[in-house]
Amino acid sequence: MENVFVIAEAGVNHNGNINIAKELIDAAAEAGADAVKFQSFKVEEMICQGTEKALYQKEITGSFETQFDMLKKLELSKQIHIELIEYCHKKKIQFLSSPFDTKSLWMLCELGLSIIKIPSGEITNLPYLREIAKTGKDVILSTGMSCLEEIRTAKMILQNNGTKNIAVLHCNTQYPTPMEDVNLNAMLTLKKKLGVPVGYSDHTEGFEVPIAAVALGAKIIEKHFTLDKRMQGPDHKASIEPLELKQMVNSIRNIEKALGKQEKIVSPSEIENQTIVRKSIVAARRIQKGEVFSNANLTTKRPGLGISPMNWDKVIGKVANKDYEIDEMIKL
Repeated sequence: MENVFVIAEAGVNHNGNINIAKELIDAAAEAGADAVKFQSFKVEEMICQGTEKALYQKEITGSFETQFDMLKKLELSKQIHIELIEYCHKKKIQFLSSPFDTKSLWMLCELGLSIIKIPSGEITNLPYLREIAKTGKDVILSTGMSCLEEIRTAKMILQNNGTKNIAVLHCNTQYPTPMEDVNLNAMLTLKKKLGVPVGYSDHTEGFEVPIAAVALGAKIIEKHFTLDKRMQGPDHKASIEPLELKQMVNSIRNIEKALGKQEKIVSPSEIENQTIVRKSIVAARRIQKGEVFSNANLTTKRPGLGISPMNWDKVIGKVANKDYEIDEMIKL
């Protein structure tokens, strides 16, 4: 089994500060994540002026400013992208980013990204999907707010226009996602109906659900994280902190080991216990030489160093060739 690809989603939790962004990279690398992902956008290309914030954004950051104004402060310049990519290389962790407009998409391609992560909100953006397909890059497609037919259509558009490798992430775009709305089994439906690798992008509190997703077969896990949930910004509250991120990655790696292979075998670690916890056929009472073995004078007890109880029918009716004391193992 290939390792689950764990994406630590920094998103906009850098608050527009390159030093915080680098600290997030440090935390993701320390946690053992495979990649750290940011968001690339030009607000003028993405949002109409005057567009309101989402309800969860209003609840967290207030309603005194528009979505346009809020996100304008969180833009990352091309130069900052370059610095962060170089820093990721230094820290031996892959840099990823979700482009929210075509200019940002081509900037990421120019900077050498091999994977394009499509955010949930763009799954119905036909010209955007065609533009991504033109790049020929591998694609990870998030599917929050989408039904199966919308996802199937987006996949078809990408493939028909040049995308060769697509992975699809089940997702719920509510911050935080209520447990009753996670619908994790839908990930299995995506795998069956679309025939592509699947994973899970999580917005729940904590990290139990990503662990469950791995157990169900997720090949990619994405999880928002922050340096401190109390920081100002739209996504901090629905993110996990560095220690939790490390615990999540460690749990995923343990689940990977625990899943193992599909064959049922005796593992090396348990072989030594077979003789301790299995039983042998022994004398239930004193048995004299020449006496016939029967259900009355035999029983089974630990350890399993003698004749296996599975041979019970072969022993019953045989004649004892020696005297036996209570609990003595029977020999034929």
